[in-house]
Amino acid sequence: MSTAGRTEQAATRRTTEETPTVQHPVAIRTAERLRTIREQWGALLAAVETPPAPSTWPPAETRAFLNTGAEDEGALLVEDRAPLTLRQHPAPANLDALDVALFVEQQVFDLADTLAAAVQHAGPDDVRRWTFPDPGAPDARTATGSRAHGLHWAAVYVEGRVLDEDTEPELLGDALLAAPFAPLPEWALHEAARVARACEQRVARIVAADAITGSRTLPTPCPSCGGALVIRAAPADPPTVTCRTGEACGADTGRDARGRRVWEWPACLPLLLTPGAPDAGTPRAA
Repeated sequence: MSTAGRTEQAATRRTTEETPTVQHPVAIRTAERLRTIREQWGALLAAVETPPAPSTWPPAETRAFLNTGAEDEGALLVEDRAPLTLRQHPAPANLDALDVALFVEQQVFDLADTLAAAVQHAGPDDVRRWTFPDPGAPDARTATGSRAHGLHWAAVYVEGRVLDEDTEPELLGDALLAAPFAPLPEWALHEAARVARACEQRVARIVAADAITGSRTLPTPCPSCGGALVIRAAPADPPTVTCRTGEACGADTGRDARGRRVWEWPACLPLLLTPGAPDAGTPRAA
């Protein structure tokens, strides 16, 4: 390639790098949902081995299954967990949690297959590549392809495609290589959004809300103003927590249409898992 040609390519790359990328709002929200699923996956797996909580709120078991294991066992390494469909585990204590985990795992795996078929151009040795299942492979791990790496890796892969990562040509030495992935078409983005929303909702119903519906006052007061906190949950949506103090509350979170401070999912999770102080009594209502 001539010097002029290389200069033109370099200028084009600089222009591309200097131009800020505007993410589609659907892509941003979908990526947030995928990160929430990854962050709460360990809690969901632990919930599979924990009996369902009683109808009282807050459920006594919630904090227990989030802290499963002795102190010397260390943190739960979710990334190292084999897929539920590939590993043996004892009889589940919570069938609802197991159903949700299997549903989420299968949905995200299938979504990764779909997106890879649509936009993937990465070579076979590229660590970013998603490998499809190969039922004819000689061993079970190879036969499952990238699914063998588990839910965590699948969600990271899907998030990268949703955010159009690695969609520019790459320079290797003096050679300009084709982009490992193409930008995600609109139909695929909306399919990813649909799957991520459905999976996040199901995870939220197990991890935080314990299948409650309607609204209830939490025993924990607002960390900012001491006002009453109300949790609201519906069958189709993750839970939210609202401070009843109103506009006078100075909590560092968003507001609803009435000016009240609101913690959306998953930001509300610490409030749901914080026990009320023994001498705190009932939170004061505004």
